[in-house]
Amino acid sequence: MTAPIETTGSAAEAQPEAVLTGVKQSQIEGRSLGQIAWTRFKRDKVAVAGGIVVILLILLAVLSKPIQAVFGLDPNAFHQELIDPALLAPKGDWGGMSWSHPLGVEPQYGRDIMTRIIEGSWVSLVVAVGATLLSVVIGVFFGVVSGFYGGWVDTVISRMMDTFLAFPLLLFAISISAALQDGAFGLTGLPLRIAVLIFVIGFFSWPYMGRIVRAQTMSLRNREFVEAARSLGARGPFILFRELLPNLVAPVLVYSTLLIPSNILFEAGLSYLGVGIAPPQASWGGMLTNAIDFYQNDPMYMIVPGVAIFVTVLAFNLLGDGLRDALDPRSK
Repeated sequence: MTAPIETTGSAAEAQPEAVLTGVKQSQIEGRSLGQIAWTRFKRDKVAVAGGIVVILLILLAVLSKPIQAVFGLDPNAFHQELIDPALLAPKGDWGGMSWSHPLGVEPQYGRDIMTRIIEGSWVSLVVAVGATLLSVVIGVFFGVVSGFYGGWVDTVISRMMDTFLAFPLLLFAISISAALQDGAFGLTGLPLRIAVLIFVIGFFSWPYMGRIVRAQTMSLRNREFVEAARSLGARGPFILFRELLPNLVAPVLVYSTLLIPSNILFEAGLSYLGVGIAPPQASWGGMLTNAIDFYQNDPMYMIVPGVAIFVTVLAFNLLGDGLRDALDPRSK
């Protein structure tokens, strides 16, 4: 028989055979869900590019007035000397592009297009972001309540969603915008039009967010952490705001980034139809409306605001797709 192996103090304190260490023999640290999502997002170069463009667009919108003040830009300044009186089109090639007017000038009046694009950026983003926030607040509230309580509460809210979705939104937006053009609620002019657009777009599009939140809430309400909160005596409001809402941040954030470009297009469409932002205030949709009469003699006047809308919508969509893949890898 072999003699038993004696256990010494040093052997008892010896390290195990397998030690979790990193590449450089450093201890591996756990990462939070946010850090994991950020790592996934950084790997998606297309989504990162979209996010950079979105940040630049937001900075352009926020700093549009200071930029105009610093460089002495006036979006409503006429330059009739740059317009051909016979064709009412800009003189020169490419819509009158020059060092003084990098994107050319608009037909008939000769206003600088680049300055009007900068001026119109804040209008489009304020309307789109404001309408998105309104629809998110209403949709999350009704969606969480409907999905958590169920029963007759779910039935009433679901039928209300169906009713809102049945409205012809475009016709309703045109009629409300046209009826409130002279003034309402103590507002007139541009503030009134922006407020009306935010209300119409946001108030009648919340059911889309509400349905998504309702479905997510129904899948979470029977999970273990909710049952644990109930067993500890937590009531409905506490569970809603402390347990369910934090787990709904990811889908709400993703859908919000995808809803903003839709609202940008909707605002541009209303301005195109003449019930959105009224001239002389610059807006991308309004510029497209004015370009209808001049696109044969000056196609650049239609191309420039069209490209601005296209790039903005594409950037938000790429950012939203990247966030969806980063926050929910199963969606790939």
